[in-house]
Amino acid sequence: MKIASIKAFAIKSDLVGSAATTPARRPAWSADAEVAGPMSRYPRYKKLRAVWRAKWPSVGCIVTADDGSWGFGISRYGAPVISIINDHLAPLLIDEPCMATERLWDMMMRMTSPYGASGLGTYAISAIDLALWDLKGKALNRPVYELIGGPSRDAITCYATGNDTDWHMEQGFRATKLACPYGPTDGIDALAWNEELVAKTRDLIGKDVELMLDCWMAFDVEFAVRLAERLRPYGLKWIEDCLLPEDYDGQAELRRRLPWMTLATGEHWYTPIPFASAVARRSVDILQPDIAWVGGLTPCLKIAHIAEGAGVSVIPHAGMNTPYGQHFGLAMTNAPWGEFFMTTPPGVPTTEMTLFKGMAVPVDGKLVPREGPGFGLGVTLDDIEAMRA
Repeated sequence: MKIASIKAFAIKSDLVGSAATTPARRPAWSADAEVAGPMSRYPRYKKLRAVWRAKWPSVGCIVTADDGSWGFGISRYGAPVISIINDHLAPLLIDEPCMATERLWDMMMRMTSPYGASGLGTYAISAIDLALWDLKGKALNRPVYELIGGPSRDAITCYATGNDTDWHMEQGFRATKLACPYGPTDGIDALAWNEELVAKTRDLIGKDVELMLDCWMAFDVEFAVRLAERLRPYGLKWIEDCLLPEDYDGQAELRRRLPWMTLATGEHWYTPIPFASAVARRSVDILQPDIAWVGGLTPCLKIAHIAEGAGVSVIPHAGMNTPYGQHFGLAMTNAPWGEFFMTTPPGVPTTEMTLFKGMAVPVDGKLVPREGPGFGLGVTLDDIEAMRA
C-alpha cells in the first residue's frame, strides 16, 4: 500500500469530543485557579495561563492509502501545524509505502530540519505519524499495542492530575498530582503557600496515596531546591517540570543539588534527542514525552528504548487522555503508570468528556484500552467530520 493523500484540518479545541450532560457539583478547579508558569513574572498575564497561550485550535490528520484504507492522528497549534502538513510534508510523502513508519518519520524529520523539526515541526510530524500507525493497525487488523510488542500488563495503573483531589479519591485513584500555584515571582511567601497546599492534600489523601507536584516551567533552580527541601516531610513521589524546557544545564544542576528527589520532565521536549541527553547525564528520573507533540508514536518508542537501558521510567504527558498514549502505556515495560488529566468537574463522569465516544477511561485507577484495530478509535469518517472546528 502507498500513501494516496494526507490532509490536516482544525478540530475542536482541548481535544474534547462531547459535552457533559451530568450537572457538576461545583466548577472544576481549573476554571479560575492560578497556576504558576513561565509567564508568572508578568502581572498582566499571571493570573490565568489561558490569557497568554495561543488560541489556535487542535489539529486532526487523515492519511489515506491507495486502497482506500485510512488512519487518523491528532496534534495541536492549528494553522501553523496544518500548513506544515498540507503545504510541505503531505505532497512529499505521496506514493511512499504506508507501512514504512520508521522511514517516513525519518523523512519528515529531515524535511523539517531547515526550519527546525523541534517544536511546531514535531507537532505536525506527530499527527501524521499517529495516523500512519492507526492505518497500519487497521491494515493488519491488529491493535497498535500488539504491533509494538504486545501487552506488558493486564491494565495500566493511572494517576490523576488536577487540584480537585477529593474527586480523584472518589474515582478510586491511588496517586494524584497537584498543579503548583505559586513560584519565585510571589516572593518568599510562595514557599509557605505551596507547603500549605501540599500539607492539606496529604492530610486529605493519607500516607498510602502517592502525591506529586507539577511546577510547569515556573521555577528557577534556587526556588525548586528550597521548595523541595521544604516539602520533604510530605513524601512527594516526584516534582515535575520545574524549569524552562531548554534549560538542560539547569536540569543537571537541579539533579546535583537534589540527589534524593525524584525529578520528572519532558512534556515540552521534542524529538528523542533531549531525552537521550538527559538519560546520558542522569539528570531526570522520569521522562514525560507527549505522544501528540514529540513526533508521534515512533519517537516515543525510541525514547522508551533509550530509557530502558538506563533503568529510567517513561510516563507520557496526559497519556491516558487519548487512545494513542493508552496503547503505548499498555505495551512498554518501563511505562509503570499512565497520567490521566481530569477533564471533568466534580460529579461529572469522565466518560462524558472524551475525544472519542466510548474511549476507555480509568476505573478505580486502572485502564484497559478499547479493543479494535489500529488505535481502536471507533470512529467513522462522518464522526471525524463532526469534530472539525
